[in-house]
Amino acid sequence: MSTIAFDQFALTRIADFARSLSRLHQVARRHPVDDDQIDREFNAVCQSVWGYTTDDFSDDLFSLDDHAWLDTLDEAHARIFAAEQGYDLIDDEGMLTDWWGYCWMILAEKRGLLTLENRAAARAAIEERYSSAPNVIGFIVAR
Repeated sequence: MSTIAFDQFALTRIADFARSLSRLHQVARRHPVDDDQIDREFNAVCQSVWGYTTDDFSDDLFSLDDHAWLDTLDEAHARIFAAEQGYDLIDDEGMLTDWWGYCWMILAEKRGLLTLENRAAARAAIEERYSSAPNVIGFIVAR
């Protein structure tokens, strides 16, 4: 039987960037929390770790095999995958609540999808979708 060992000090500990999000998830166990607030916090973590968010690239850029792999990913395999790429998905309580989303970002990084070109294309698609919506008068884009 082989053992996989990782230098825990060489891993980027995502939990260090996700303290506010983890606290928000704890609050959500006791009181309703707006999904948009959780999304904003998740995006803040991604921005801090990678400089990009899941809104900065299209899901279509992943292969069918990547989608199938992500759909079957469990916590144990996610932890190994993340560690192989230099990331730690564990906090003081155990596995981070948003581990799957972080794996999405790690895979995007591994596939080279975190680029300015992909960000511009994703933003253009979002703007087009909002512009074509019948009840939208305008929208504000933060850059």
